[in-house]
This record gives sequence, structure tokens and C-alpha cells, in this order.
Amino acid sequence: MTNTNIYLVRHGQTKWNVKGKMQGHMDSPLTIEGKVQAARLKERLRPVPFDAIFSSSSLRAVTTAQIISERKPDDIHQLEALKEINMGFWEGQHIASIQKEWTREFEHFFEKPHLYRPTGQGETYEELLERALPAMEGIISKYKGGSILVVTHRMTLKTILNYYSGNRLDGMGNMPDIPPASLSKITIRDAHPIVELYGDASHYETLTKVR
Repeated sequence: MTNTNIYLVRHGQTKWNVKGKMQGHMDSPLTIEGKVQAARLKERLRPVPFDAIFSSSSLRAVTTAQIISERKPDDIHQLEALKEINMGFWEGQHIASIQKEWTREFEHFFEKPHLYRPTGQGETYEELLERALPAMEGIISKYKGGSILVVTHRMTLKTILNYYSGNRLDGMGNMPDIPPASLSKITIRDAHPIVELYGDASHYETLTKVR
């Protein structure tokens, strides 16, 4: 049976990443370094003939997808369902301030996601999974046997990879962080998902090709 290969990418470094500010549904542009990260990943993925390109509708993700795929925005499927988790009042605020004012909630956000509850009109991780998973399943169903690029965000990507690894949400806090413009890969083989690559950023230094 033919495999379906999903290449998942976190967007490149942004200005708010450098400033230590939470983004969520808010946005900030890629830094020069973020664009370089995406360009190096472009070279790494050049041998892969993508059947479709999907991205979060956030500009930082769309820009990353453009650099990697060398396609125009109109040729990229931009999905609201692939946006970062909505962080409520935390969006646009500095991480140090959030950690000080909402210490317990901040700990839950990164280490105990099953207990996390947003401050303000944000999302839980359960709600994030409820919108992101149908989008992923739709992509997998439509492009069976294909190779697809999906550009999304740190916590959205971590939640997706945790699910397809067969883990429960309460175990996600133990999973490694996902660097900017890193590469992950899910292969659907005989209807079974296999996480073959997780947050790999080796292209930062070398232009290793993926087969």
C-alpha cells in the first residue's frame, strides 16, 4: 500500500519570539534569522514533490510556507483550524510577566496541558485538538498516497504530534519542545500513523536531504 507522507513545520523565528512575547492568534513577522531557517529547510525539502501546501492562516506561517514551497499565497491552502492555540489575555504580553502573574496557569500550559485553562477568551488544549484534528484528517483523506507540507505553530504542532504518537493529553508535557522552522514527519502506512521525525532542526547547520 502506498504511504501518505505529511511533513509538518513550525514557522520560522519571529520578532515576538526574540522579544519573549506570546503570540497565539496575534501575529508578528519573521526575523531575518527566521527567513534563513525557512530557506535552509527549503533546500532540505527540495527533493520532495509536494502534492499540496497547507498553512495556518497566520502571516508568520504563510510566509514560512511561501519560502519553503516557493509558491504564491494563493497556491497555499490557508486554514484557520491550523492556527496556534488561542492564549486569551496572554497574547502580546511578555512571557516573564505572564509567568509571574499566572504562575500556576503558566506551569499547566507547558507541563500539564490536561489541566490548563486559559486566562480570558482563550482555548483549552482539548478545544485546540477538536479544531486541528479534523483539519489534519481531512488533509490525509484527500491526499492519500501523496506528500503534503503543513506549516503551523509550536503548541498546535506539539498537540498534533502527541495525538498521532498515540499519547494522551496528560503526557504531552513530557514531549520535547519544537524549534522554529523545524521538521516533523508523519507517515500513514496501512491506515496507521507513524511519527518518523519530531522537531528536527539539523538543517540549521547542514542541508541534509530528506528522502
